[in-house]
Amino acid sequence: MAAPQTRKFLGRLSLPERTFIANALRAETVGGVLLLVAAVAALLFANTPLKDAYASLRDFSFGPESLHLHLSVASWAKDGLLTVFFFVAGIELKRELVAGELRDPKAAALPVIAAVCGMAVPALCYVIVNASGGGDLSGWAVPTATDIAFALAVLAVIGTSLPSALRAFLLTLAVVDDLFAILIIAVFFTTAINFMALGLSFAGLAVFWLLHRKGIRGWYVHLPLAVVIWALMHASGVHATVAGVAMGLMLRCTVRDGERHSPAEHIEHLVRPLSAGLAVPLFAFFAAGVTVSGGALGDVFTRPEPLGVVLGLVLGKTVGVFGGSWLAARFTRAELNEDLEWADVFAVASLAGIGFTVSLLIGELAFPEDPALADEVKAAVLVGSLIAAVLAATLLKIRDVKYRRLVAEEERDDDHDGIPDIYELDNPEYHLRMAAILEAKAAEHRRRAEVAGGGSGKDDSPA
Repeated sequence: MAAPQTRKFLGRLSLPERTFIANALRAETVGGVLLLVAAVAALLFANTPLKDAYASLRDFSFGPESLHLHLSVASWAKDGLLTVFFFVAGIELKRELVAGELRDPKAAALPVIAAVCGMAVPALCYVIVNASGGGDLSGWAVPTATDIAFALAVLAVIGTSLPSALRAFLLTLAVVDDLFAILIIAVFFTTAINFMALGLSFAGLAVFWLLHRKGIRGWYVHLPLAVVIWALMHASGVHATVAGVAMGLMLRCTVRDGERHSPAEHIEHLVRPLSAGLAVPLFAFFAAGVTVSGGALGDVFTRPEPLGVVLGLVLGKTVGVFGGSWLAARFTRAELNEDLEWADVFAVASLAGIGFTVSLLIGELAFPEDPALADEVKAAVLVGSLIAAVLAATLLKIRDVKYRRLVAEEERDDDHDGIPDIYELDNPEYHLRMAAILEAKAAEHRRRAEVAGGGSGKDDSPA
C-alpha cells in the first residue's frame, strides 16, 4: 500500500492555489496603494486649513433613526463599508480551510501558531507597558492585527525575486489573523446585546445559507438579504462586520460538475474590487485623519497607551510571528521549505507589524469615551506601521538581493547558445557549481540537525 501523501507547509503549491495567490496579490497590491493614498489624504486634510471641512464631512449623520441607523459618515464607513472587507476575508478563510493550506492540520500548524503568537505577544507588550506605566489596558487588542493590503503591497514592490512561498505564508497568516481579529471584536468589544435582533440576524444567516445551498444565485435576492442581516447584526450590539465574515464563510468554495468556478470564487471576483478600491480606502480616509503635531508625536513615545501600541506592532509582531513559526517547526510536524531560510521568515514577520485597517478600527472601539486618547492611539498605529514597513522593506531588500543573485546564476549563459550553462552537462563549471550547491545544502542539513538535536553536534545526514 502506498504511503499517504502529506503536504508540507510552504512547499510547492498546486496550480489552482498558485493562480489564486497570484490574483490575490495583484488585487491587494492595488488596494494597498489606494489605502496609502487615502491615509495620506486624510492626514493632509486633518492638518491643513481644510480640517474643519473634513471634520464636518466625517461627522455628518444620516440614515433612519427608527432602525438605529442614523450614523455619521465615519460610522457608515466603519460599520458598513468595512463589512465588505470582512466579507472578502471570510471567503479567503473558507477557501484556505477547504482548498488551501489550512485544510491539512500538519500544514496549518505553522501559520496558525505563528498567527496566534503574532497576536498574543503584541497584546502582552501593550499590557506590560501600560501596567508598569499606569495606562489604560483597554487598548490591548490594538496592536494585534495585520493589514494584509499594506503588507502584500510592500512585499510585492520590494520582494520581486523572493520565493512565492513567502507570499503564501503571509497571505495564510493574514487570513488566520483576520479570523482572530473579528473574534476579538465580537467577544471583547460587544457591550450590550439585543438578543431579539441577534436572533433575527442568525435567522437571516440561515436563510442566506439555505438559498445558497439550493443554488439560488440571484444578486437581487442575496443583496437585500445581506443588507437586512447586516442591519440586524448592527442593531444587536455585536459589531456589524461579524455579519460579513459569517456570510463569506457560508459560500461554497468547491467546484462541481459543469462549473468553471466555485460560487465563492465568482462572488469574490466581483466583490474584491469594491473592497480594495472603495470600502477600505474610504474607511482609511475617515479613520486616519488625526491631528499630528510635535506634542502629539511626543505623546506617542511618552504616554503608555500609544507607546504600547508602537512597541506591540514593531517588536511584538516580529517576535510573535517569528517565534511562533520557529516553535511550530521545532515542536510539531510542521516543516519549513528547504529552499527557504529563517532570515526570510524573520523579514516577513517584521512585515506583519503593519497593522493599519483593523488596528484603527479596534482603536476606535477600545476608547469610545475618550476621543483624544483614541486619536493618540491612531497616531501610534500610523507611526508603528510606518516603522514596521521601513524595517521590513530593508530586511526584504537584503533577502531579495540574495535571491536575485541566485536567479542570475541559474540563468547564466556565457556561451550565448540559449541554454543556461548550469544545464549543460559537458560544461566543467556545471559540475563545480553543482558540487558547491550540494555542499551548501549538506551544510544546511547538518546545521538543522544540530539545532533539532539540541546543539549536540551529531551529524544525522545520510552517508
